[in-house]
Amino acid sequence: MIVVTGATGNVGRALVAALAQRGERVRATSRKIAATDVPEGVEAVRADLADAGSLRPVFDGADALFLQSGGPSAASLDVPALLDAARAGGVRHVVLLSSQGVVTRPGSASHGALMRAVEDAVLASGLEWTVLRPGGFASNTYAWVEPVRTARTVAAPFGDVGLPVVDPDDIAEVAAAALTGDGHAGQVYELTGPALVTPREQAAELAAALGESVRFVELGREEARAGLLAFLPEPVADTTLAILGTPTPAEQRVSPDVERVLGRAPHPYGTWARRNAAAFR
Repeated sequence: MIVVTGATGNVGRALVAALAQRGERVRATSRKIAATDVPEGVEAVRADLADAGSLRPVFDGADALFLQSGGPSAASLDVPALLDAARAGGVRHVVLLSSQGVVTRPGSASHGALMRAVEDAVLASGLEWTVLRPGGFASNTYAWVEPVRTARTVAAPFGDVGLPVVDPDDIAEVAAAALTGDGHAGQVYELTGPALVTPREQAAELAAALGESVRFVELGREEARAGLLAFLPEPVADTTLAILGTPTPAEQRVSPDVERVLGRAPHPYGTWARRNAAAFR
């Protein structure tokens, strides 16, 4: 039995589907999950990772765990207690969805230090472990859904600065391989897309996927910052802008790890755009 936390998210949903297709027994969990959110044969269980004591029934009979600790919300978790509950339920191997920021932004409380603390707890748990460190997600461009739908416009800062954004489906496939295959225990995988892609190029890929023109409007830094501050704490917004506007060489590096694990190149952004074009229509 494999427990998948964050099972309704961009990675978790794809991972549940991938494991179910492999014929694995899967227990999918999130705070508001319903049976309609998972494929037939997958068990859906509502649970809150912030309440480690309530998780024992979720882990009962499981031998592997995909831990999606939720980025900034990881601050609300007692990760050692959560892992103790997992071990008590029978879990032997945990695959952690962490962040590239652990190594590229170690001084950032939101992007590096917090996830480093989660990683350290996993490594100290006594369980077998595999750590996934993705860079930026292709699915972050869901933030453009409304302006693309209503005005066929994308507004973003740093229009010509590229990052190797990763398809969440690739992350899910690497996680599925780590959860079900041999040779992944003790491994840290950095996950990126196959090439740098700029916001301007992402807008063009969305246009191609839709078969319609999509106008790109470049925002100034302060205008973009004001928009981020509407839903992010100031330190998180500022670090996000630094990554988008002045990425480090490590943040722009294309990692070989997706291909090393899956035996194929990672999907380019255009593949993600075509697969998810309906969301932008």
